[in-house]
Amino acid sequence: MQKPFRTFFLLLAAALLGHGQAGVGADYYPHAPYKYWLYSSGEMVVVGQPVQYKGISVVPTNHQFGKALVRQDLLEYRADGSVWLRGVNAGGKLTWYAQPLNVYPAGPLRVGQSWAMGSGQSRVIGTGAVKNTSGTFNALIISTETAGSRPQWAYFVPSVGVVRYQTADGAITDLVKVR
Repeated sequence: MQKPFRTFFLLLAAALLGHGQAGVGADYYPHAPYKYWLYSSGEMVVVGQPVQYKGISVVPTNHQFGKALVRQDLLEYRADGSVWLRGVNAGGKLTWYAQPLNVYPAGPLRVGQSWAMGSGQSRVIGTGAVKNTSGTFNALIISTETAGSRPQWAYFVPSVGVVRYQTADGAITDLVKVR
């Protein structure tokens, strides 16, 4: 998977796994410390305990392969239900964003809804059936384009999270297990 596409999906998956939001049930964006999602690529996304950094409550979300930590996103969940990427730990270096990235709008999502994420634009383009080893789902399909790239898709199910993502070149990664 090309790096820009992988970065987008890591951010989106992390954001979709966040706290319950204003106006939706607490499990719309499932979140509990130590909850994890295992994908067919071997990637595991693990949610940590909220921590304070620079006076802001953030939720560290680890992206790992086996026990090897690849990246940790520091996500802020605001009272309006939006999710913001405040910083990233990668390669032993913390990058804190003076201008955080709005990676996810307040839920619930609806077909036709769109939002900007840095240089990218995401839009809920419809719904579709997804069948994989973790189950059969009716998912919201989120298309995202970054500057100069073809779209890629995330298949999101409220109270479950991202059950599939597909890069612009057609590579598919499925949810294998959630706990």
